Amino acid sequence: MSMHHPRPRLLTGDRPTGALHLGHLVGTLANRVRLQHEYDCFFIIADLHMLTTRNTPEAIAQADVHARGLVLDALSAGIEPETATFYLQSAVPEIHDLAGLLQGLVNVSRLERLPALKDMARDAHVEMSMALLNYPVLQSADILSVRGNAVPVGKDNEAFVEVARELARRFNGRYGDVFPVPETIPGDVPTLIGTDGRAKMSKSLGNAIALNDSATDVRRKVLGMYTDPNRIRADIPGQVEGNPVFIYLDTFGTDRATIEDVKARYRAGKVGDVEVKHYLIEVIERVLMPMRERRIRFSEPGYVDNLIVAGTERVREETALTVREMRKAMGLAGVWNRIRRTAERHRR
Repeated sequence: MSMHHPRPRLLTGDRPTGALHLGHLVGTLANRVRLQHEYDCFFIIADLHMLTTRNTPEAIAQADVHARGLVLDALSAGIEPETATFYLQSAVPEIHDLAGLLQGLVNVSRLERLPALKDMARDAHVEMSMALLNYPVLQSADILSVRGNAVPVGKDNEAFVEVARELARRFNGRYGDVFPVPETIPGDVPTLIGTDGRAKMSKSLGNAIALNDSATDVRRKVLGMYTDPNRIRADIPGQVEGNPVFIYLDTFGTDRATIEDVKARYRAGKVGDVEVKHYLIEVIERVLMPMRERRIRFSEPGYVDNLIVAGTERVREETALTVREMRKAMGLAGVWNRIRRTAERHRR
């Protein structure tokens, strides 16, 4: 039995490991804001996924602070609280039942072949733990727990969602039609380079402009940005291609004519780096100012916590329902019912 809903469901989210930044805004958040009225959106605060690489008591102790921050970042970017379901993954213990029931449908070598898993282990400087190997199965359980129809993905996550699609098809083929096969919504957004010009924007590398940064922080970070290293004076023609300052202007600026004019003057050695950076500060502030206003609006004490609690209760109910349907389809419910009935008969 497949459970249908009036609006297709979308599931996506983040691990609560720190503040979101401009890279997240262009990479995922702007896309979520765009999709929020087409789908019934579930946003997971994936604290169990955090345990694959950050499972120290200190990291876990920070998870609730980061969880609130993630929700505030999303609301400030334009997610509307009345249309979204935010939930804390670890507060839905039924997710482990679901993941456990799926484990028999995928083999170890299939998971070991996923390059993104090896990258995660390498980037976190950890060995491949059972939790990390099982990450795609738990992620599949997240998607299938709410019978998700769509998952927006970046390039690095596509292979994981393919595992979820395989598991849904295998389960349906073997036991009966319980799950929709989730579709991927590909994101073709390029990765935003960090302020250092060397790597993608990342909080851990200290090259990120966070969505909750103050105007003073933004100013300091932009003025310290890496530009064309060969340009020691303003009258030397500068390189625009690959220059982080111009990448950010292209990404966040809306006044194309002014941007093209600044580029032409930069290439001709007629504008200094500091002047271009001051223009970039204005451009970034135009993006962040309305976000700061929305953040203040949603920052009243307890508001975000209540949103997470309500969303988590909804997802617990949904997941319990899904597990019941799975057990029924697999025949596990029947096994227990037959034993229980026989026990009752003999007690009489």
